Amino acid sequence: MKKKIICEDEYEAQKLSSLIYVKQDKDPFVTGILEVIENEVIILAKDKSAHSIILKDKFEAESFADFIQSVIEKKHRITETVVFNEIVEITKE
Repeated sequence: MKKKIICEDEYEAQKLSSLIYVKQDKDPFVTGILEVIENEVIILAKDKSAHSIILKDKFEAESFADFIQSVIEKKHRITETVVFNEIVEITKE
């Protein structure tokens, strides 16, 4: 399943891609969504740090939160992220 998420700018897209991509250990780095405030998503990382991602608008923020929830619950896993300017294409299986 693929989804394109539109971020505020290229910097936010690169940050999102690096935060959600699964590294060698196969466990997702994102372990939770702390809050969605308008177009900002605050994620909780495996190391217990919190990170803010600014997306294009409120719809994109809610869409990303919904899409990533199954990864957080370990029902799916991220297999690839590709960045095109401010767009992150996320593939999960």
